[in-house]
Amino acid sequence: MSSMERVITTLSHKEPDRVPLFLFVTMHGAKELGISIEEYFSNADNVVEGQLRMQKKYNNDCIYAFFYAALEIEAFGGTVNFLEDGPPNAGLPFIRNFDEIPNLQPPKVKDSKPLHKVLTAIQKLKEYVKEEVPIIGVVMSPFSIPIMQLGFDKYYDLMFFHEDLFDRLMKVNEEFCVDWANAQLEAGATAICYYDPVSSPTIIPRNKYLSTGFKTAKRTIARIKGPTATHFASGNSLQIIDDVSQTGTAIVSASTFEDIVLIKKACRDKLTVLGNLNGIEMRRWTSEIANQNVRNLIMNAAPGGGFILSDNHGEIPFQVPEEVLLTISEAVHIHGRYPIEL
Repeated sequence: MSSMERVITTLSHKEPDRVPLFLFVTMHGAKELGISIEEYFSNADNVVEGQLRMQKKYNNDCIYAFFYAALEIEAFGGTVNFLEDGPPNAGLPFIRNFDEIPNLQPPKVKDSKPLHKVLTAIQKLKEYVKEEVPIIGVVMSPFSIPIMQLGFDKYYDLMFFHEDLFDRLMKVNEEFCVDWANAQLEAGATAICYYDPVSSPTIIPRNKYLSTGFKTAKRTIARIKGPTATHFASGNSLQIIDDVSQTGTAIVSASTFEDIVLIKKACRDKLTVLGNLNGIEMRRWTSEIANQNVRNLIMNAAPGGGFILSDNHGEIPFQVPEEVLLTISEAVHIHGRYPIEL
């Protein structure tokens, strides 16, 4: 099977030839090319070359067109801080006072240079992989991006005590998110990863999620013209699995802090499970530990299909060594062949 066929079969809750592997290596392309992370993300061609090399080296079943989360803040006119050994972070929140929200307008994708780099990368990647390998585009959910727009404290105040302004911000963010997602799909992305960590029960109670992030997700995902995967970026999801299944998404992330067996059971025939290797611990793994963790995960989550092996956060830390990533790939190809031998 090709990677695309393998993933489509998995999404149909059937068993493909083996478990699909999604290694979300973003910054490792810079290491591969021998340049800084800032230089790597400054040019679409760097990311294209980096992703193609990573896909070949690790026999990865996806191309990850994600640059960094704060890129969307750049589109809004905010700033980004680049690090030597970690993902670029958003600068100070650009919304300093609530009274700025009524006049806030969504960025126009066609006028944004930072966004154009991503679209160019997707277009070029599509030329290379065609329909053989899925290309995953990424958006920050309208409900979660305010953490970078406002900061945690102000966003919580807005969410709980200023309903009118909260609704206004959601309207702006939803318009941007839908346009940005559909632009990536038009450029050649196969699916969109909808990052929504604030919706996780790790961050807000379920009842608050149902009145806020859940409604936002339903409205937004309904307007995205392609399949989506909802990712909680290490956050728990078991408590809201049934709710997430009603948003229209096809895949849900599984935290490393929850029982993957229970997650898989809750998602059966409704959602494909993505996860859930511990990316932080991965930095200290030996090859033996990596092999054992992959084998255990496959034994617990892969039977019956509906499972994609990945890390739990959606971005593998820069410090994870190549040896560990190669071992993970090898282990999936050894232990992940269907039918799974328990």
